Amino acid sequence: MNTPLIDNISADLQSLQAKVEQVKQELSKVIVGQDEMLELLIVSILANGHCLLEGVPGIAKTLTAKALSKMISARFSRIQFTPDLMPSDITGTSVFNAGNASFDFNPGPVFSNIVLIDEINRAPAKTQSALFEVMEERQVTVDGKTYTMENPFLVFATQNPLEHEGTYRLPEAQLDRFLFKIHVKYPSVEEELNIIRKSHERAELNAIDSLNAQMTIEQLTAFQKLVRLVHAEEPLMKYIAEIVNKTRNHPSLYLGASPRASINALAASKAFAAVNGRGFVIPEDIHAVLYPILNHRIYLTPEKELEGETEKQIISDIIASVEIPR
Repeated sequence: MNTPLIDNISADLQSLQAKVEQVKQELSKVIVGQDEMLELLIVSILANGHCLLEGVPGIAKTLTAKALSKMISARFSRIQFTPDLMPSDITGTSVFNAGNASFDFNPGPVFSNIVLIDEINRAPAKTQSALFEVMEERQVTVDGKTYTMENPFLVFATQNPLEHEGTYRLPEAQLDRFLFKIHVKYPSVEEELNIIRKSHERAELNAIDSLNAQMTIEQLTAFQKLVRLVHAEEPLMKYIAEIVNKTRNHPSLYLGASPRASINALAASKAFAAVNGRGFVIPEDIHAVLYPILNHRIYLTPEKELEGETEKQIISDIIASVEIPR
């Protein structure tokens, strides 16, 4: 497939691909295995989308998010969600300044380029709602005044799927604002042995301190713009639309994915193609991102949950039922 646009961006795509390899190489100093999670996180950054990491404690969710954020010379903040966290603790507050008899706005921790939210499901709905506007519109409104986030603005959030005491279910509207929901798995025996070795051999206490930034904000912004130029044929866009549409009519689901899922699937497919050095989307790019795009946007009927059916099975069945464009 050759088009003038693809030919023009091919050199830039090689630069992007080389930079991604540098990032992966640097991350390998502290992150062992978890290749799929790392690739999806990098894709989400290039697609300018937020990520939800779900997995049991101790499998490097927070470490990976912090390490990846250090790969970019950008502002980073971490918020530990708790049941008593208030919306103003995230967005910021207006404080009275006696000197000039006016209120000054003190920005909250959300005013960063990359925000890591640990245990996002531990805060109540009122606090979760404070994230709605900033995640979708990249802006915060406090006391009637709107403050725009600097670009890039990305949210990485973690949650434990097993421990439910003291947690709150995330609203569907909030889940829909995450580009990906990534299920983080346990390492293999070989990977775990390597983790132990690295911990034993490491001289410094904080592994993150050994990492060096590999990308500037300006480079990331340029790469994000480049990803949007990746070409997608009309039949592939229709392929995405048909798959997402089938989630709304599937007998095992009582809630399907929204059009935002289709938009996100295309954006993520473009980023996946770019990471692999291509200026055009192929069906394999779409297949690589569909599960993390859809798994948090569909809901099984109670009957199918009792029967042990899973979102992954449903998504696989839907993909298999739609003809791949040639």
